[in-house]
Amino acid sequence: MKPDVTAFFDNATNTISFVVKDPAGTSCAIIDSVLDFDYSSGRTDTKSADEIIAHVQKNGLKVEWLLESHVHADHLSAAPYIQEKVGGKIGIGKNITVVQDTFGKVFNEGTEFQRDGSQFDELFTEGDSIMIGQMRCDVLHTPGHTPACLTYVIGDAAFVGDTLFMPDFGTARCDFPGGSSETLYNSIQKILALPDETRIFVGHDYKAPGRDEYAWETTVAEQKAANVHVGEGKDKDAFIKMRDERDATLDMPKLIIPSLQVNMRAGQMPEPDEEGDVFLKVPVNKL
Repeated sequence: MKPDVTAFFDNATNTISFVVKDPAGTSCAIIDSVLDFDYSSGRTDTKSADEIIAHVQKNGLKVEWLLESHVHADHLSAAPYIQEKVGGKIGIGKNITVVQDTFGKVFNEGTEFQRDGSQFDELFTEGDSIMIGQMRCDVLHTPGHTPACLTYVIGDAAFVGDTLFMPDFGTARCDFPGGSSETLYNSIQKILALPDETRIFVGHDYKAPGRDEYAWETTVAEQKAANVHVGEGKDKDAFIKMRDERDATLDMPKLIIPSLQVNMRAGQMPEPDEEGDVFLKVPVNKL
């Protein structure tokens, strides 16, 4: 099965969202959607999500799933907005409960914030599979960047979220709470064990030095041969040393504070106050 894949690149966050369509019908899944957010004003916008919705409606597609590869720290999810407009069930990895417990404490959410993943329609574990029309989607648990990271394998395509980037850019950071460079290395080996011809679709691209265009599609064979962090048989110890040293130099993503609070709620904002106003918290010296 070779699904039809349409990519939507968000310039503000360097995120790629995907519409994955059953080539034999109109069923589709949307992976890693973006809700636009201007941090300086605290305003949201649905321009990016509306482009995806327009594509769905123009092509008469039936959205069956809104899939999240993980709890994103660099953009807000538009899944509930898209769900309201065109339907679909929202799914994420079962270890979202670990993320909710960790960041529920960071943001002092209190007992009213449910840490059982109940904000999502479906929680996936390793080996689960779902159908998107006649396409089967198999779930790989690929933690390391976060505890809840998943790779969705749909026919000859694997959607890896932030686990791997394009071969010339490497791999995801592992310094967020619950991250682990050793775990990430092991997860990447699962992906690289897929057939060489498997298409890999990455969740972000930042244009490695010397490359003029953004890119998001590669293959398992290309990753094994050329990934600057794990290709050419680079061993685990060398990867861990490289990744940990590199991560120690990185700043936190610009949108990490609003993103985590929203995305651990399946893309919903925190509950409004008595006057209907919504607030996000800024933890001091916690991240």
